[in-house]
Amino acid sequence: MATVYLSLGTNLGDRAANLEEARRRLGPRVRVKKVSPIYETAPWGILDQPDFLNQVVEGETRLSPFDLLAFVKAIERDMGRDPSEVRYGPRPIDIDILFYDDLEQTSETLTIPHPELAERAFTLVPLADLAPDLYIPAAECTVAERLKQLDLSGIRRYD
Repeated sequence: MATVYLSLGTNLGDRAANLEEARRRLGPRVRVKKVSPIYETAPWGILDQPDFLNQVVEGETRLSPFDLLAFVKAIERDMGRDPSEVRYGPRPIDIDILFYDDLEQTSETLTIPHPELAERAFTLVPLADLAPDLYIPAAECTVAERLKQLDLSGIRRYD
């Protein structure tokens, strides 16, 4: 079984329910072991849209990295995400593969660890709740170390 870290994000509809539904749909192909707290964050990329709720899950899977990608993209589509929508625009759910074991891979369709991970405080904050000592090769530091270098002002715990 591979250990994976997935980020979940949503800013349309009942955001908390969207996260819950995405976590539910991951099983049984991804066995969720740990779930971070939920954080509310300002939009990134396109700023004129509702705030996001973000969360990270740690899970185990027998899926290969590419099969996992196909699986999470199918969940996104089934939950109403249109694959042709504007990049970084509003969406009912977004699921990104952050880490897959200690795999480092780059292809046209999948890069692991996630290529923008080190720049995304909205992902690193919930990831640090689960795995602060994970090493980010591109940043040459751990999740916790990288967080000390980023602006966290737009990130609020959502209760």
